[in-house]
This record gives sequence, C-alpha cells and structure tokens, in this order.
Amino acid sequence: MKNILLIQSSPRGSESYSHKAAQSIVNDLEQRYPDAKIVVRDLAQNSPPHVGQAFVGGLATGPEQRTPEQTKALALSDVLIDELLASDIIVIGVPMHNFGPPSTLKAWIDHVVRVGRTVTYSSQKGPEGKLKGKRAILVLASGGIYSDGPAKPFDFQEPYLRAILGFIGLTDVDVVRVEGVAVGAIGAEKAVASAMARSREILAHVV
Repeated sequence: MKNILLIQSSPRGSESYSHKAAQSIVNDLEQRYPDAKIVVRDLAQNSPPHVGQAFVGGLATGPEQRTPEQTKALALSDVLIDELLASDIIVIGVPMHNFGPPSTLKAWIDHVVRVGRTVTYSSQKGPEGKLKGKRAILVLASGGIYSDGPAKPFDFQEPYLRAILGFIGLTDVDVVRVEGVAVGAIGAEKAVASAMARSREILAHVV
C-alpha cells in the first residue's frame, strides 16, 4: 500500500491549473494503487499560520518546559510533519505568485522544516534530512515560460523548492510544469497538454 500526500496551495482552488494537474496525478496514482491512503492538505482553504514568537520559543524549549502557548503553536507543526513522515509520495500543486510559491506554502514549509524532526545536525555530517527514500512530484503552474528563455532567472519556484525539500531529505523530485497558460490564445491548451504528457512519463516510472 502506498501513502500519498497531496498538498494544494492555489487560492483559485479547483479552477487553478496547478490544482487540476496535481489532482489528476493523484487520481492516476489511486488507480494504480487502489489500496492507497490519500491525505489532502489544502493550504488555501486551511492556511497554516505564519510562525510567531511562541513557535520560535517552543523550538528552543524542551517539551516539558514549554508554556501552553508554545505547545499549541507547535501542535500543527507536529501534525504536518507526521503527514510527511507517513507518506511515500508527496504531490505538491504550486501556482507562481510574484515569481515564487504562495505564502501559504512557505508557511507550511516553515512548519515542516524543523531541527530534530525532519533534519538533524552533527559535527561529523552537518545537516542531514530525515525524509530520505520518499518521492516528491512538484506541479508548477505559471502564466509565462520560466523553464527556459529570458524569464528563467525569475523562476524562484523550482530552485527554492528543490533546495528546501532536499534539505530535509526529499531529493527524488520530479517536476511537472503547466507553464505559459497566459501566452497567446492557445497557451493554456498547450500548457495542459504538455503537463499531462510529462505526468504520464513520470508515473510510468513510479513503482
């Protein structure tokens, strides 16, 4: 049985290209693994709070010494991390907002990238991610073309997400782009067709 975690982050919900493509990938995975357990975390519908003083203070305090406010601030972080640790495949739908991921996804990242839980440090090895052996599929949607060409330097989606996921051990990462949806009259049609072809290519190698 596979455990699949679907992270959606578009405020446009089911109307968004990233949402549709990510959901399509999960639907295909579900057909392949009918016994799969699927957990959906929609960050636009249920946005995690930005980390604050209680969260930061709780990280620096042992569990027994934490105040009720610190314990409460870290409770959601524990839930989100447990979802990641339990998953085999993570599918993340990401629209481009001002050349990067939405702030809701950044807030989720701030909750799950956590020393002692998803990453450890040692004097011999330095930082070491604890989510090794899992697979991630990023679905990146954008109005323009950012994978190549003159706008590529403005792409802060894929480089950032690959770096931060790799930091916690998620290095087996595939990318599906739904890009150019605002380019020309048939931009969206071409973008979706290209994304679907790339999705099929990736899923053909999922075991």
